[in-house]
Amino acid sequence: MFYSSELAFFRRVLANQHIDSYLISENSPLPDNIDKGLRNFFELNENYNKIFSEPWKRMKPNTVYRATDKFFCSYVSFLLPDALNTVLIAGPYTAFEITRTMILEAAEQNSFPAQTVSQITKYYGNIPVINDESHLYALLNSLAEVMWGSSTNYSVETITDQFDETFSADSLHAFKAKSDDALLSIQLLEERYDAERKMMQAVSQGKAHIVEQIFSHASMNSLEKRTDDPIRNLKNYLIISNTLLRKSAEMGSVHPFYIDSVSTEFAQRIETVRSQHDSIELIKEMVRKYCKLVKKHSSKDYSLLVQKVITIIDADLTADLSLKRFSSLLNVNASYLSSLFKKETGKNLTEYVAEKRIKNAAYLLTSTNLQIQTIAQHCGIYDVNYFAKTFKKITGKTPKEYRKAL
Repeated sequence: MFYSSELAFFRRVLANQHIDSYLISENSPLPDNIDKGLRNFFELNENYNKIFSEPWKRMKPNTVYRATDKFFCSYVSFLLPDALNTVLIAGPYTAFEITRTMILEAAEQNSFPAQTVSQITKYYGNIPVINDESHLYALLNSLAEVMWGSSTNYSVETITDQFDETFSADSLHAFKAKSDDALLSIQLLEERYDAERKMMQAVSQGKAHIVEQIFSHASMNSLEKRTDDPIRNLKNYLIISNTLLRKSAEMGSVHPFYIDSVSTEFAQRIETVRSQHDSIELIKEMVRKYCKLVKKHSSKDYSLLVQKVITIIDADLTADLSLKRFSSLLNVNASYLSSLFKKETGKNLTEYVAEKRIKNAAYLLTSTNLQIQTIAQHCGIYDVNYFAKTFKKITGKTPKEYRKAL
C-alpha cells in the first residue's frame, strides 16, 4: 500500500492515546474483543457479530464512518483503498467521563443485577476518554487526504442505525441470571497491571514522556473505590502510585538515600489533597520528580563500591571525603579504590568531590544571601581563600563575580 507508513503512524498515535485499532478482512478471523468484551458480558453476542462481522459489506469506498453506540462508546472506521475488503476499525473511546452515578441510574432503569455495577464501572474506567475529538479527527482527515488524494475525494458519515441494538428478552434474562461473572473484571485487571508494568519500566529509565502517555486519557473510574469517601479514594490511589514510583526508581538503580526523602515528601503532601484536580497535578509532579531522580542519581553503570562512595559524598558534603577515609570506611585498598573510581567516573576522587562542593556552592550563591565564608563551610571547605581559588578554577569566576553576574 502506498500509504502504509502513514497508516502505521496513525495507528501508533491511536495506541499512544490507548485507542485500539484493528484491520479486518476476509482473510483474517474476526477479533472477538473489539468492544473489550462488553457485549459478551451483556449476552449480546448476536449484536456483536451484526456490528463487527464483514463490515466491508456495509461500507462505501472513500468514506470515513463515525459512530457512537448505546453504551456511549465511539468508533471510527473506513474501507482501505487498494486493499480488497479490508476495513480499519478504531475504538472504543468515550467523548466524556462515564460517572458511577450514570452507571447506577442506567442499572436501575434496566434492572441490572447489583453485583454487575462494579464490573461495568471498571469497564468504563479502562476506556480512554477523549474530551476533545477535534485532534483525533484532524489526524484522521490528514490520513484520508493521503489515501484518497484530497479532502474533496472522500466523505464523512455519522451512522446510528448500525448501533440500533436492544436487549432481547432472552439476552436480558441470561444476563440477569449471572451471579458474578468475573470474566470482564479479569480482562480489565490484566490491562491495568500491564499498564502499571509499562509505567514502572519507563520510570526506571527516567522516561517521563512515556509515563505521561500511559496516564493520558485515563478515566477516574479506573480508581479502586475502596471507601465511600471520594477524596480518600484519591489519596489511596496516590499512596499506591507513590509506592510504585518509589520501587521504579529503585529498579533504575537509584540508592534508597535519594528515594526516601522524595517518597516521604509526597507521602505528606498526599494527605493535603482536597480535589480531583489536586490529585491529577500531584501525580504529574510525582512522575516528573521520580524520573528526574533516576536521570540524576541512577548508578546502574557503577560498581557497588563506587555507588557507596557517591552516595556517601552526596549525603554530607561537609564530611571528611578523602580517599584515606573512604578506604578505611569501606575496608578496601586506597590505591584500588582510587583507580576504580577514576575508571568508572572519569575523574579522580578529589576532582569529583571538589566539583560536587562547588556545584552546591554555586546554588547557594544564587539562591541565598549567605556570606561567602559561610557557604564555603556548608560545602566542606573551611579555608575561604582555598574555596575562592577552587571555585574560580571550576567556574571561571570568583564567588563574588559569580553571584554578581546572576
